[in-house]
Amino acid sequence: MHLLNLGILAHVDAGKTSLTERLLHSVGVIDEPGRVDDGNTRTDTLALERQRGITIKSAVVSFAIDDVTVNLIDTPGHPDFIAEVERVLGVLDGAVLVVSAVEGVQAQTRVLMRTLQRLRIPTLLFVNKIDRRGARYDGVLREIRERLTPAVVPMGTVGGLGTPAAQFVPGLPEAALDVLADHDDGLLAAWVEGGDMSHVTLRAALTTQTGQALVHPVHFGSAITGAGVNALVTGIKELLPPADGDPEGPVSGTVFKVERGPAGEKVAYARMFSGTLRTRDRIPFGETRTEGRVTAISVFDHGTDVRADGVPAGRIARLWGLTDIRTGDALGEPRKAYEHFFAPPTLETVVVPGPGVDTRKLHLALTQLAEQDPLIDLRHDEVRQETSVSLYGEVQKEVVQATLAEEFGLDVTFRETTVICIERPAGPGAAVEFNKKDPNPFLATVGLRVDPAPVGSGVQFRLEVELGAMPYAFFKAVEDTVRETLGQGLHGWQVTDCTVTMTHSGYSPRQSHAHQGFDKSMSSTGHDFRGLTPLVLIEALRRAGTRVHEPMHRFRLEAPADTLGALLPVLAALRAVPQTTRTQDAACVLEGAVPAGRVHELEQRLPGLTRGEGELESAFDHYAPITYGTVPERPRTDHNPLNRKEYLLNVTRRVTG
Repeated sequence: MHLLNLGILAHVDAGKTSLTERLLHSVGVIDEPGRVDDGNTRTDTLALERQRGITIKSAVVSFAIDDVTVNLIDTPGHPDFIAEVERVLGVLDGAVLVVSAVEGVQAQTRVLMRTLQRLRIPTLLFVNKIDRRGARYDGVLREIRERLTPAVVPMGTVGGLGTPAAQFVPGLPEAALDVLADHDDGLLAAWVEGGDMSHVTLRAALTTQTGQALVHPVHFGSAITGAGVNALVTGIKELLPPADGDPEGPVSGTVFKVERGPAGEKVAYARMFSGTLRTRDRIPFGETRTEGRVTAISVFDHGTDVRADGVPAGRIARLWGLTDIRTGDALGEPRKAYEHFFAPPTLETVVVPGPGVDTRKLHLALTQLAEQDPLIDLRHDEVRQETSVSLYGEVQKEVVQATLAEEFGLDVTFRETTVICIERPAGPGAAVEFNKKDPNPFLATVGLRVDPAPVGSGVQFRLEVELGAMPYAFFKAVEDTVRETLGQGLHGWQVTDCTVTMTHSGYSPRQSHAHQGFDKSMSSTGHDFRGLTPLVLIEALRRAGTRVHEPMHRFRLEAPADTLGALLPVLAALRAVPQTTRTQDAACVLEGAVPAGRVHELEQRLPGLTRGEGELESAFDHYAPITYGTVPERPRTDHNPLNRKEYLLNVTRRVTG
C-alpha cells in the first residue's frame, strides 16, 4: 500500500479546514462534515481554535483512497502561526494549496507558494467557494498565473459559477499541452510529428511533471457543497507521488510536533524517512544525541490513531517515552540540518501574572509551551521576577493567554509588544586577564578578541593558542560561556555575526596539601573559566563597540492608484521606504522595507486609507542599524558583567579588595 503525507495550506479563511472535513466525509471517515462556524470540526481540537474559527496547531488525520493511505495534515493559515506551518513542510510528500474563488490570491497565499516552490514540494491548487456570490474562474486563474506561477494546468471548467448549484466539470484543456511542453522537449516533438496528442499521454506527462513540482494542477470546487471534491481526491491519488524510504535502512525521522498527554507525559509526532522504529527501541535524538527509550507507538489509520509495535519509513506516528524530546529534533540518523524555512519571531512581550497566580507554576507552564514550540523563546529575569516570550504577532498573545487559562488555570495579561533587536560588533576589540594578577580573582588566564564577521555568519569561535596548553574541558568552558554571554551584548541584545578568538590561556594545575586532598583554592576549575570569560568578553566588546540593528520586513502593498497620495505620508511616518512604485491598471503596487515594529500599525491603518481595498504582504528580510532617536536597551537577565563589582559579588566569593 502506498503512503502519502499531505499538507493543506492556505491564507486564513480560504476554507482549508472546511475542505479537510469535506475530504474526510467523501472518503467515509466521518458521517457528516463539521463546520468551522459551528466549532465541530475534526481537526480543530483546541478550544480556542473552535472559538476563533482558525487553525492554530497542525492536526493529523488518516484515510484511505483505494490502495493509498493518506496522512492529512491541516495547517494554520494565520501568519502568526507560520512556525507551525514551517515544521509541517519538512515532512510532506505533497500539498494542496487552497485559494478562494472570491478573494483570489492573497498575501499569505504568495508566501506559502514561494516556500513550496523553493522546497520543490509537489502541489495541487484547489480554488474553493465556487458556490459563493462573486466567485470567479478566469479572473482567479489569471491571478494565479501572474502572482503565483504561470506553470498551472486547469483540470476542468465550472458550471453555474457563483450559485449554490455550481459544479466542477473535469477535463484537460487544449492549453495544457503548451504548459507541459515547456518542461518536456520530447512531448513537444511528438506533438509536432504526430499532430493530435492522446489524453493518456497528456495525463502521464502531467503526473510526471506534477511529481517533480514543475507544474501545478488547478481544481475548482466548494468545500461546503462538495462540488469538485471527488475530482480533487482523484488528483491527490493519481498526481502526487507516494512517500519513499527504505524500511530496512538506518532509522531516521523528524519530530514536527510535541504535546502533553492526559497524564502530563510528552507525546512526539514524528515522520519516519528511513528504517523502522519499534517499541522498546533506544534511539538518539536532538543536537546532543541524547538516547531515549520508546515506550509506546501509535500510527494514524482510517481517521484515528491506533497503537502499533513499530512505525516504518514513510509513516507518521505518535511516540511516547522520549522525555527530553523537542519539536524539530532529528531521530536516529540525522538528515540534512533542520532548516527554518521562515524567519524567527521578531517581537516579544512580558507575561504579567494575574492576582493570586503562582509565578513558579506560570514559569513551569510557559516552559511546557516552549517545549511544544521552540520558537516561543523564554527569557526569565530573576531580578525583576519577569518572564518574556517571543512572538510573530498580536494574535499569538491571545493564544498563549487562552492556553494558560484553559490548560493550566493561570490568568495572565501582557505588556506592550516590543521589537527584538540584535547587536553586531562595530570593529575589532580585545581584552585579557591573567591568572594570579590583580584585579583577576579567578585562577585562570583568558584573552579574547572580537572581530566583525559577514552578515548571516552567526558566531564563530577560534583558537590562537595551542589546544594542548590546558585541559580540553577548560577550552570548552570558555567557548560555551562565550556563546552564552553573547546572548546579551552592551545594550542587552544578542550579539551575532562575529568571530571570537581565544588569544591567551593559562591555568593553575591540580594541587594539594601534604597528606590532604585536592585544594580548589590552589587549582583551576571550570568555574574559574566560566566566571572570568564574561568579564573579558564584555571588555573586548566594549573596546570594539556594537551597533544595535532592528528587524526589517520587505513589503508589497497593492492599493487603488488614487489612494497613493494618502498612503505615502503614512508610510513615511512609519519609516517605511518604498523602493519601487508601479501602476497596474487602476492599482498601484509599492515594494520596499518597513521596520518590523511598525507592520501591525500599518495593517491596522491600511483599510481606512484604501477604502478597504489595500492588500499588504510582508515578511522578515534583514536587520538594519538604528540611526534615529535613542538606542533601545534590553533589560539584562544575567549577572551583568558590564558592572564588574556587581558581577563579582553575584558569581564568586573570591573578591579582592
